[in-house]
Amino acid sequence: MAIVGQSRAQRRGAVVVAADIRLGVMPETTPQIRPIVSVVLLALLGATLGACSGGDFGRTRADMRSDDMHRWLGAEVTSSVGLRASQFQLTDEERQLRDLAYPMIEPPLSRPAWKSVFGDYKPLPSPWRQQIVFDRTMYGRTLIDEPHRSHSSRYAQLIEDVRNDITRFEPFFASAIRVIDLDRKRNASMARVSDLSPRERDDAVARMQENSLIVQWVQQCLEQRVSSYRWALERLVIQAPDGMAADADRLIGELAAQTANPPVAAQPPYGRAVVVKG
Repeated sequence: MAIVGQSRAQRRGAVVVAADIRLGVMPETTPQIRPIVSVVLLALLGATLGACSGGDFGRTRADMRSDDMHRWLGAEVTSSVGLRASQFQLTDEERQLRDLAYPMIEPPLSRPAWKSVFGDYKPLPSPWRQQIVFDRTMYGRTLIDEPHRSHSSRYAQLIEDVRNDITRFEPFFASAIRVIDLDRKRNASMARVSDLSPRERDDAVARMQENSLIVQWVQQCLEQRVSSYRWALERLVIQAPDGMAADADRLIGELAAQTANPPVAAQPPYGRAVVVKG
């Protein structure tokens, strides 16, 4: 009986081995292959997610940020009006001014969804560039043409964009007040600095011009946004009347009032007008 039982067990083992061979699986190597395959798949998945990781809530990715990532604003705005950029290092206040300025300079809805994953940051041209033409209809056309689940979501997007500008208004202009006040002190101190070289004086003047022009840039962008938001709201009301229009109109009016009475008085942009279309 023992011999018969052993023979049956051997036959069952032979059948299992034969089945594994027909399926292309070697019984001795299967336990070793599976952990290796799992590790490879996990590594590929991690690399894929890492390559596609954009900043959350539309923010710029961490690997694209640096302390002076917005320093180019000064060089762009001065060169666009024929002035030279300062070679001085940025102070903490000046760096913060530029960091707070960029979200208000970047046009709303100008960043496609895919750019929040791949290369979502880029320098922008100054409004004093002669080839720059502001189109007040662009925001509204983008808002209306983009796929949305309903017209209510378009109203919600408009309200969110206006509210974001209102939220950013006070921090930016608080920073602008501090920077301009320090520039006034800088200007008054230059007459008392001993052995002030022409290059040092030129860099100091250039930095004050940079700071003033950046504030003017933001002020002009706010005026343009108010115009764009009004155009977009008017088209939404025509195409899809909704009770949310009243909330949007109230917020646009609030932003327009703030923009018309900024805490910092901007000087004329060196005789260079901004062209407006629409």
